[in-house]
Amino acid sequence: MKPGITLKLFLAILAASATAAAAMAVASRLSFQSGFLGYLNQVEAQRLDALTARLADEYRRSGNWSFLQGDYARLRELAAPAQPIQRLALLDAERRTVVGNPDLTEEQVVRPVVVDDRTVGWIARSPYRRLTSAADLSFQQEQQRAVLLIAGFALALAAVIALVLARAFLQPIRRVADATHRLAAGDYATRVAIGSRDELGRLAEDFNRLAEALARNEELRRRFMADVSHELRTPIAVLRAGLEALEDGVRPLTRESVASLQGEVAALGKLVEDLYQLALADVGALSYRKERIDIAAVLEQSVEPFAARLAERRLSLERKFDAGVKVMADGDRLAQAFRNLLENSARYTDAGGRLRISTGRANGRVAIDFEDSAPGVPADTLPHLFERFYRVEGSRSRANGGAGLGLAIVRSVVEAHGGAIEAGASPLGGVRVTITLPVAA
Repeated sequence: MKPGITLKLFLAILAASATAAAAMAVASRLSFQSGFLGYLNQVEAQRLDALTARLADEYRRSGNWSFLQGDYARLRELAAPAQPIQRLALLDAERRTVVGNPDLTEEQVVRPVVVDDRTVGWIARSPYRRLTSAADLSFQQEQQRAVLLIAGFALALAAVIALVLARAFLQPIRRVADATHRLAAGDYATRVAIGSRDELGRLAEDFNRLAEALARNEELRRRFMADVSHELRTPIAVLRAGLEALEDGVRPLTRESVASLQGEVAALGKLVEDLYQLALADVGALSYRKERIDIAAVLEQSVEPFAARLAERRLSLERKFDAGVKVMADGDRLAQAFRNLLENSARYTDAGGRLRISTGRANGRVAIDFEDSAPGVPADTLPHLFERFYRVEGSRSRANGGAGLGLAIVRSVVEAHGGAIEAGASPLGGVRVTITLPVAA
């Protein structure tokens, strides 16, 4: 069984703490040894200063060093009867050995013996390089044991803290992991509580946004499938009923009956073609051959086929195009989008109404407005007009035909050109659709 991330994090924190505790123990031991030897040498140096004063008094009474010649015990007695100084050497004024070790090194501490402002000798002492006294060694061992006990206690405390921190750090991750499992199982209502604003909090926020996106996509998928099946069922049911009527002789086989069936076939074919176009746009397979084109020319080309239909419904058309505005686009795809918008206006605008198409340029972009007269749509439905199969109940409803895919195709085409599209209320009383596209350099 592989170790979990909690154990790994616990071991990592514990290893770091153990390394720090071991380093502190070694450093404390070395520092104590060095500091303790320095302390002993400093004490000895102070006692050496006191010895020079006593030696000066003895020399003043004797007049020379004959009273100490070869008598090392006497020198130690003068140094400190209770705590004699070790490793002493007495030299005369010419640095000849009077008593003690005659070999001087650079490490030795040397003090002059001054009598009546005249240096009459030198007292030298070798410094401590290691502990030799039983008391000193015992004190050192006690300190080392104390350091080891402190290091052990610190390590145990670090283990407890590491365990607490590992669980505290991983608790949010564990919650996200559990929620991910539920999300993968299809529970799109799963959410993670956000308990902080750090990286873990941002991870929880990202997870919640992902869950919301998946829930929205699942809802759109279900609605899309339901809408597609409904839209396909209607023309197929009409065709079946018509064919059965012809077969049973209820309806005579005339040019009008065939034309009626042909109309349903055309509607079904347009629905299938719209679905195909949207599917290509979703997978990025919708081909675009972009070039510099005049947006006014594309609009004129798109409006021309609708002249007769608009006249039939007594819809007046107003055009105001800025000449010479170039965009980098696929003219055929843009014309398809413009025709879809014109189709919507021609289908839904009340007879005798108005349709106005205008362009304007600002900040390196061109805005194309399609505005029509009544009827309008409720303000709360405007953001949904470009969703697939979305149709407004009321005047602009399924009764007027269409599957609700035209505006979705328009949005796909506009966004593929780096543009944006939005809907709003028209000053003419209907709907205004504004398309903005980047102007070609």
